[in-house]
Amino acid sequence: MVDVSAITYDALRVAAEHVLAKVREGKRLGTEDIFILYLGTIVNELKDVRSEVARLEDKIDKTSQRIDETNKRIDETNRRIDEVVKSLSARVDDLAKRIDALQTTLLEIQKLLIELVRSRQ
Repeated sequence: MVDVSAITYDALRVAAEHVLAKVREGKRLGTEDIFILYLGTIVNELKDVRSEVARLEDKIDKTSQRIDETNKRIDETNRRIDEVVKSLSARVDDLAKRIDALQTTLLEIQKLLIELVRSRQ
């Protein structure tokens, strides 16, 4: 398929060069000539806008990549935090069981001491 925009741009460039030659020669410009010059400036501005859009799209892509990488690091940190929480919860549960066993032992010792004191009275 033929690139119509490239052909159109080349035709406009040739027409603009022709009009500029008229300007250099001091000839009077017609409405069409002025329109071609105006159209040439619009095309140049459009090229600048397109290059700026491409640059911004590239910047957006790089920013999205950085955000994705940051999200991966956050997910990994959250996973590690969850593992630490799970480990600490297990340790707290074990400690609670040991405290309960110790309380039971202390209650038994207390009962024995009470019996011992009663038996000596």
